[in-house]
Amino acid sequence: MTTEKYLINCQEGAGHVERATISFILAATASKTADTAVFLTSDAAVLCTKGGADGMVAEGLEPLSDLINQFVGNGGKLWLCPVCAKTKGITEEDLIEIAEIAGAPKTMAFLASGAKLLA
Repeated sequence: MTTEKYLINCQEGAGHVERATISFILAATASKTADTAVFLTSDAAVLCTKGGADGMVAEGLEPLSDLINQFVGNGGKLWLCPVCAKTKGITEEDLIEIAEIAGAPKTMAFLASGAKLLA
């Protein structure tokens, strides 16, 4: 794996499935060749929960759950905003296996280590 790093800030979920899907198209693609993390905030918080992306498909695009599975399979990291987890009542037990509740310090450190922000 290369030393390239990418951070995708995903804010959209069920309220705008197309935007959420585009975030994970970027993430799945970047994670094929680079160290890649997705920071989930706001409506995107549920996407890292068990079954949270099931049934979300934007017209003409791949199912969101398939893209998340590709991303995870490529070694991608899912970081859930702790404030968003709290406001949505999401706990560590609700998360898919590779997701973790991780906030600004972790994302800022990742950016400071050379990660490029993709939005």
